[in-house]
Amino acid sequence: MKIHHEDYDQLTVIKIKGDLISDETDRLRRIAVERMDERIRDFVLDLSEMEFVDSKGLETLIWLQDQSADRLGQIRLAACQETVLKILEITRLASRFDCHDEIDAAVKSLR
Repeated sequence: MKIHHEDYDQLTVIKIKGDLISDETDRLRRIAVERMDERIRDFVLDLSEMEFVDSKGLETLIWLQDQSADRLGQIRLAACQETVLKILEITRLASRFDCHDEIDAAVKSLR
């Protein structure tokens, strides 16, 4: 899995390329904590190149949402693949996350 991030004021866009699975979740958490230490509170996760998420990956998404909310921030999921959307539906987490078809729309929803 590759993770790339870009900051825009108090918002970070994190692009996840590959699968968000158990062995990879610590990297995402570290990046998120680093960004929060820099006073970032809102996150957009670009999932356009993420094809799968396991239970540990889902826990990490929930953790990020909770950590962001503790700082009065929010997260948005953007450009989710069908498989990821299906996993969110099956686990009944789809209603917990605000999903957008495009990254720009997710960013605008936080401004």
